[in-house]
Parts: sequence; structure tokens; C-alpha cells
Amino acid sequence: MKNTIFISVISILLFVSCKNEKSSYKENGLEEQSHWSYTGETSPEHWIEIEKNSDCGGKRQSPINIIDINTIATNTVDKLKFNYSPETILHQVENNGHSIQFDFNPGDSINYKNNVYHLKQIHFHEPSEHNINGVKYPLEIHLVHQSETKKLCVISILCIEGKESQLFEFFESFLPIKNGEHKDIDQVVNLADLFPSDKSFYSYSGSLTTPPCTEGVNWIVYKEPIVVSLEEVLKLKENMPINNYRNEQPINSREIYYNY
Repeated sequence: MKNTIFISVISILLFVSCKNEKSSYKENGLEEQSHWSYTGETSPEHWIEIEKNSDCGGKRQSPINIIDINTIATNTVDKLKFNYSPETILHQVENNGHSIQFDFNPGDSINYKNNVYHLKQIHFHEPSEHNINGVKYPLEIHLVHQSETKKLCVISILCIEGKESQLFEFFESFLPIKNGEHKDIDQVVNLADLFPSDKSFYSYSGSLTTPPCTEGVNWIVYKEPIVVSLEEVLKLKENMPINNYRNEQPINSREIYYNY
């Protein structure tokens, strides 16, 4: 009887000790990561292992290296139609620990492949995730759109360094922002200034570039990059994880189109 009581007391003490230890880890920011990241044991190379129920090990993953001579030319630029208002409402900005993300109020959309996709958010990767002819760019912008049936279409805009962009200055006026924080904005912005003058783009079927790496995503990657200043690139870099990009994925049997 005494032995049973002794064992029970020891078990309770061990449970409390472990619980307090875990609590201490949380309070000091030392709790082991159970989520994906861009470094160490939870970096993109390990997403397949740590994201068990994801598509991260699939055959139609993104990003990719787009090689011009391997693309199929098609005259379909006019089949991508924008229903963006000159007064798009930028709702809020947040630092989700992986990127800086700007969320939009409902109202703006695109028509692509006989589907309507509603603009949800913009986020950034530095340096770029997609390469063109082996070239990696300093920055890549993703405009994420979703249909009523939850299908996804992501527009990618690559950036090179040069002169200052007024639209970028507007976005960055809400920085810095700490990891896990968000700020309400609710201001008007004209996204037309974000797109390159050359409307030709590459398109292919891929995936989200972050877990769960969901496949079946329509990708539109503009061929011509836009210009932002070095200072603007560095300001974003200070607010995001270093090198928050996924390495290029095998194209496998997919067809990549050049839409002109």
C-alpha cells in the first residue's frame, strides 16, 4: 500500500515538473518548433517529413525554374482579365512569421480560364522563388486569388533593384511590424501600378510554395520584372525571415506556357 502511494506521489511530481518545464519553455520562447520554417530541421528540405498530410512530396510542386526554350508559346494574354478597382481597399498588414502579408477587403477579382478568382492577399519572398532562365531575382510578390470553389490562382511579379516605387513606399509605410502582430489599415490603393508594362506571362499548374503545398494551383508569372529600390528591398528584408523562399522543384511532365 505504501509503495503504491509512493509511486503515485512520484508520478504526480514528475507530471507537474514536466508541465512547469513546458510552460517555462513557452514563456522564454524556447519551445521546440512543431511547425515549418525556412531554416534548420524545419526548413523546406524537411517539409515532407514534418507536414505528413501535405502535398509537399507531390509531382506538381512550385516554384520552378522557367526556361524560355522549353515553354509553349500561346497568344492568350487577353484571356486574363482584371476586375480591380482603382480604389481597392487594403484592410490590414500582418507579420505571420514567414512573410509580410497585406489582406484586402472583398471586391477585386480576375477572370482566368473561365473562372473568377477573388483577390485575398499579397505577400513577399526574398529572394525570388521562381527563376527565369536560371536567374533568381531580389524579390518576388505573390497576389493570391481564390474562387468560390476554393481553387487558387497566384500571380507572381518579380522585382529588380533600381528606382524607388511609390506604391512600394505606400506598402512599407506600415512597417516595421513584429512577428505575430497585425495593423489595421483600411485605406485605398491602386494596384494597377504594381504590374509591369509588358503583359506577357508564363503559366503552369503547380502548388502553394508553403505547406501544405496544395497542388492544383494556377500560376501566372509575369516575364518582365518591376523596379523597386534597394532601400525598399532591404526594409522588407528587415521584417521577414532571411531567405524566405523554397528551392525550385522538378517540372516533371508538366507543360509551361508563354502567353504573349
